[in-house]
Amino acid sequence: MSTESAEVSGRSALGRLPRYAAGKPPVAVAGLTSFKLSSNENPLSPLPEVLAAIASHPELNRYPEATAAPLREALSDFLGVPAEDVVVGGGSLGAFNQILAAFAGANDGGQPDEVIFAWRSFEAYPISVGLAGAKSVMVPLDDQARHDLDAMAAAVTEQTRVIVLCTPNNPTGPVLRTAEVEAFLAKVPNDVVVVIDEAYVEFVTESDAVQGLGLYRTHPNVVVLRTFSKAYGLAGLRVGYSVSHPELTQYLRVAAVPFAASTVAQYAAIESLHRHDQIVERVQGLVSERERVLASLRSSGWWIPESQGNFLWLALGVHSPEFAALAESRGLSVRAFGQEGVRISIGEVEGNSRLLEICAQWPEAQRPVPAL
Repeated sequence: MSTESAEVSGRSALGRLPRYAAGKPPVAVAGLTSFKLSSNENPLSPLPEVLAAIASHPELNRYPEATAAPLREALSDFLGVPAEDVVVGGGSLGAFNQILAAFAGANDGGQPDEVIFAWRSFEAYPISVGLAGAKSVMVPLDDQARHDLDAMAAAVTEQTRVIVLCTPNNPTGPVLRTAEVEAFLAKVPNDVVVVIDEAYVEFVTESDAVQGLGLYRTHPNVVVLRTFSKAYGLAGLRVGYSVSHPELTQYLRVAAVPFAASTVAQYAAIESLHRHDQIVERVQGLVSERERVLASLRSSGWWIPESQGNFLWLALGVHSPEFAALAESRGLSVRAFGQEGVRISIGEVEGNSRLLEICAQWPEAQRPVPAL
């Protein structure tokens, strides 16, 4: 066996990329039940019927259908779209990576294409864009923690190939509205792909929130991105999908990873669609808990953006690491984003209530305040 050191180097692009920081599990604290409020997971396990469907398909020695046709057909019936317009991926992030592989990278001249998205938003965006060989154009959120659509439209250049709209925005929570997105799309060239990332769409209650499927039906350059990880409680099975017109799916199918969704994941997702009424009931419970936590925080003087996901954003700035450490000492794991803020996932009632106790004790001078 050789004792020489390896001289292999990774791509130079790797050194320029941020690192994805997954939400950490909570630490054990004596006398307390610990709760994970750091990863925007559904705190409820899959429905019993879904678990039964998983157990009834043990044929793990066989590859799944390569294009996930059974799941695409089920989604076709559920969403009212042609099955040919659905492309399945390993979670919505896997589906997003397929979009980048199809439409953004280094062009024939060796120059990077540009991908525009709001910032801060889903932290995997710049990682995926960089790995695809494209350039991230990160447009700051406005003072209400929302997408600045005017600034995003102004950022479009001849090199722009993809724009991502995350609604509700992860990690800050606000949703985009139909009229403002329609006005935005009117400014975007038709040869630019616009991705509507709706990972948390099932938690949205705002009446004028934009509906990605409505835009897909009227705008051929729109791709809708969704997942079974959040509302459906299937995060561990990694199954998501995109919906777009054949003009786009013809390229997405070339870029799609074969067998991206396992047989188990597909049957779990299909059974979940069949039990949608029960899923909605569970989601309504989480939404009610979100509203309880939000109302309590605001009544005690906290400024919180209007979240429509299963999480809330505490814009604590430089105090973010300190708050996360305090929560950890109380048996709660939350997600601090550097010195920008802390995202709190809505979890079990006991964990949420303990979080409210921590927030009530937090010094008022260090709490976020609304912009003037």
